[in-house]
Amino acid sequence: MESKESHAALSLAAVFSVRLLGLFMIYPVFGAYARNLSGANPYLIGEALGIYGLSQGILQIPFGLLSDRVGRKVMIVFGLVLFGIGSAIAALSTSIGGVIVGRALQGGGAVGSVILALLADLTAEENRTKAMAMVGITIGGSFMIALVAGPIVANFVGISGIFWLMAALAVLGIAITQFVVPNPHRVRIHRDAEAVPALIGAVLRDKQLLRLDFGIFALHAMLTASFLVVPGLLRGTLDLPVNDQWMVYLPVLLLSVAFMLPAIIVAEKYRRMKGVFVSAVAVLVFSQALLYFGAGNLFVLLAALVVFFSAFNVMEASLPSLITKVAPPDAKGTAMGLYSSLQFLGIFAGGIVGGFAHQHWGDAGVFVLTGAIALLWLFAAASMAQPSYLTTRLLPIADGREGEAEGLAARLRQVPGVAEAVVIADEKLAYLKVDSRSFDAAMAQSLAGAT
Repeated sequence: MESKESHAALSLAAVFSVRLLGLFMIYPVFGAYARNLSGANPYLIGEALGIYGLSQGILQIPFGLLSDRVGRKVMIVFGLVLFGIGSAIAALSTSIGGVIVGRALQGGGAVGSVILALLADLTAEENRTKAMAMVGITIGGSFMIALVAGPIVANFVGISGIFWLMAALAVLGIAITQFVVPNPHRVRIHRDAEAVPALIGAVLRDKQLLRLDFGIFALHAMLTASFLVVPGLLRGTLDLPVNDQWMVYLPVLLLSVAFMLPAIIVAEKYRRMKGVFVSAVAVLVFSQALLYFGAGNLFVLLAALVVFFSAFNVMEASLPSLITKVAPPDAKGTAMGLYSSLQFLGIFAGGIVGGFAHQHWGDAGVFVLTGAIALLWLFAAASMAQPSYLTTRLLPIADGREGEAEGLAARLRQVPGVAEAVVIADEKLAYLKVDSRSFDAAMAQSLAGAT
C-alpha cells in the first residue's frame, strides 16, 4: 500500500479500537458490578450486558447508507457522540435500568460500517483487502487486550470508571476522525465494503451465507451468555476476586491463539476449511459440556476456557474469510453488512436468553442453553457446502469499455482462474471471484483496459 493508504488504515483502525476497547473491557467484570445496582436481577444483568448489540445490529446498515448521503466523518462523529453520551449515562446510573439505557445508547453509535466505507473511499481497489485486514487484526487484538485489561482497570477506577473511560475514548475517537483520518476526495458506494439495499434480498436467500450468519450469531450469543457466569465460577473455584481474574484470562487467551494459528494455516493454505470449521464447532460443543459437568473443578474449568477460546478464535478468523468466499463478487459488502448485524444481534440474544436462564436455572441452565446453541450450529455447519477458496478482486474498467458490460463480463469469465465476473458500468469496475493460484491478472487487466 502507498503511505497515505497505510495512514488511512491505521488511523481508522485506531478509531475502531478505542471504541471496542471499552465495550469489551466491561465483559469480565460487569456481572459482579451490576449485582449491586438498584433493581438488578440476573435477567436484567444479562439484558444490560447485551442490549447494546440490539441497537448496534439494527443501525449498522442504516448508518452506512446514511453516510453515503451526509458524509462519512459526519456519521462517525455522530455515532461516537451517541456512544460517549451512553457511556456517561451508564457511569452515572445507580440502577440497572439506567445502565440499560446507557448501554442501548452506546450501541446506537453503530459506526463500524461507516468506518469500513470510509476506508474504501481512501484506498485503491487493489489494496483494499490489505487495508481491511489491518482493521480486522485491530478488532481481534482489541478484544483480547480488553478482556485482560478490564479487571485491571476496574481494580483502580471501578466499573463506573470504565464507563467514564469509554466516554473519554469516544472523545479521542472523534479527535482522531477529525484531525488524523484523511478526507476522501469523493464519497462513493463500494459494493465490496458496504451494503447495497437492492442486494439484501438475494443475500438473505443464500442458504450458505445464512449458515455463516447463524454461526456468528451463535458464537457471540454463547460468548455473552458465558460471561454472565464464568467470572463467578472463577471466583468460586480459585477464590480469585473479579478484579484479579486477568491472571486467568491472559494465559488462556495466549494458549488459545497458539492453538488457533495452526488450525487457520491448515484451513487456508491446505484448503481444509470445512473440516477445520466443523471441527471447531464440535470443539465448542465439547467446551460447553465441560462447563456443564465440571465447572466446579478448577482444572476442568480452566481446560474448558482454553478449549472454548481456541475454537472461538478459529471462528473469528475463519467466518469472515468464508463470507468472502461464498458471497457473489458484487455482493461482498452486503453479505458482510448482514453478517456484522447478526453478530451484534447474537450479543443481544446471548444477554437476554442467558440472563433468563441464569435467573431461572442457575449456572447450569446457562450452559445447557449455550450447549444447545452450539449443537444447532454443528448440525448447520455439517451440511454446509465445501467452500470454493475463491477471493474477490476488483478490476477498474477503462473509459469507453463500460458500455459493453455484459460482453466484457463474459470475456472476463474466460480468463484462467476467474470463476465469476460482474461488471458494474456506473462504477467502471469489474467484480471478480478468482482462484489466486491460477488467476491470470495480466490477461484480465488487458481485457478491461486497466493500467
